[in-house]
Amino acid sequence: MLHSSYCSRYLNFDVVIHAILAGVFGFAFVSVASANQPNIVFILADDLGYGDLGCYGHPVAKTPILDQLAKEGVRFTQHYSNGTECSPTRTAFLTGRYQQRAGGMECAIGTGNVGRYDDAIRLADQRDLGLPADQTVIPGNLKRAGYVCGLFGKWHLGYEPKFNPTNHGWDSFFGYTGGNVHYFNHRETSDLHVLFRGRLPVYRDGYMTHLITDDSLSFIEANRDKPFFLYVAHECPHFPYQGPGDVDKDINDKNWMKIDTDTYVDMLEDLDSEVGRLLDGIDAAGLSEKTIVVFASDNGGFAGAAHMGGLRGAKGTTHEGGIRVPMILRWPKKIAAGTVCDQPCMTFDLTKSFLQVANADVPNALEGDDIIGHLVAEKQNYKRTLFWRGKRGQKVWSAVRDGDKKFLRQRVGEEQHEFLFDLANDPGEQTNLIDGDNAAALSSLLDQWEQDCRSIR
Repeated sequence: MLHSSYCSRYLNFDVVIHAILAGVFGFAFVSVASANQPNIVFILADDLGYGDLGCYGHPVAKTPILDQLAKEGVRFTQHYSNGTECSPTRTAFLTGRYQQRAGGMECAIGTGNVGRYDDAIRLADQRDLGLPADQTVIPGNLKRAGYVCGLFGKWHLGYEPKFNPTNHGWDSFFGYTGGNVHYFNHRETSDLHVLFRGRLPVYRDGYMTHLITDDSLSFIEANRDKPFFLYVAHECPHFPYQGPGDVDKDINDKNWMKIDTDTYVDMLEDLDSEVGRLLDGIDAAGLSEKTIVVFASDNGGFAGAAHMGGLRGAKGTTHEGGIRVPMILRWPKKIAAGTVCDQPCMTFDLTKSFLQVANADVPNALEGDDIIGHLVAEKQNYKRTLFWRGKRGQKVWSAVRDGDKKFLRQRVGEEQHEFLFDLANDPGEQTNLIDGDNAAALSSLLDQWEQDCRSIR
């Protein structure tokens, strides 16, 4: 008891002294704190397939900027999105937990705030479909650690005003609240205005990918002397398929999702150039060596448009093509250039990693691993058990990966199909081993996770 009292008095005295010195010496303590807190830039592409970059094997698209970023840092070969679609993965990233716990967020929110499965429909009817701010740890925990936090681009975590990004603590927000927009008039379908700056609707001229970069660069310049977290949530290469020169291309509700593979490649190459503009801005501000840059995708590519790199399946499925996505990470002088990482990892690993490197509070409830710490410490790869489930209408795709074995279940109403794959020898999931010895154990493991991982609302 005496020891506790002594510590309490000592800490209070220490706080007083620091406050006095901070007043006398101004920015001294801020500078010391900032020196130990790297800036973090997270660039999230939308519907980018595993093979959609040159360094991941795209046969046509030229992506020299991202290829070079991989040479300067780490290229991941077994990084997974938390979800098979966009809203689920973004939920997992902001909460650091499996998105199933949030309630209603296992499927992309439909245009105009439509729930697409039972739980989401219930919440939409209550005008409560979206990610509650009290469930997020990013940006709040980063802000409390002294970071300025900006989000530019796609939100897709609730149309209702109460789910606006500013209510989650973002210092700056420009982007769209829905799932996708016309790249030039910035509407979701023909008439739904979803473009906001902060809480207010805005109207701007320009190509969506370029506008996102423009505001990201302004954020960097405005906050170059402070630790910052910049979340660049690109729409590209999500449909509608419009390249930067397609201002007069007729895009309407009837052809909104029409696949155009040539335009898709143009969009990929333009995205690469925009990442280059962003990296140039970081370099011009003299921040390259103290900035972690991560590039990834929110889920697998759209079937028929994306290049899957030999993986089976696409967006919306728990086959590898629906959840295994590119990820590139650069942290100069901390992680060796030219690294290739085969460690299985997941989107919500970045949540824990970003909080760790920022010296922010890391809640015990987080379910990811510190993948950046793993790389910095040059640890050996280790076995992981990862889970997925995505719902849409009567379809439920679920899976568990345990080591190199992956059990996958697809339900459509009363119909059910099961698969077992050995990813070490069959990453393309061509040979179903469902009659093998591991199937029952993995099926039980998935069942147990589904029972335990329940919504909190």
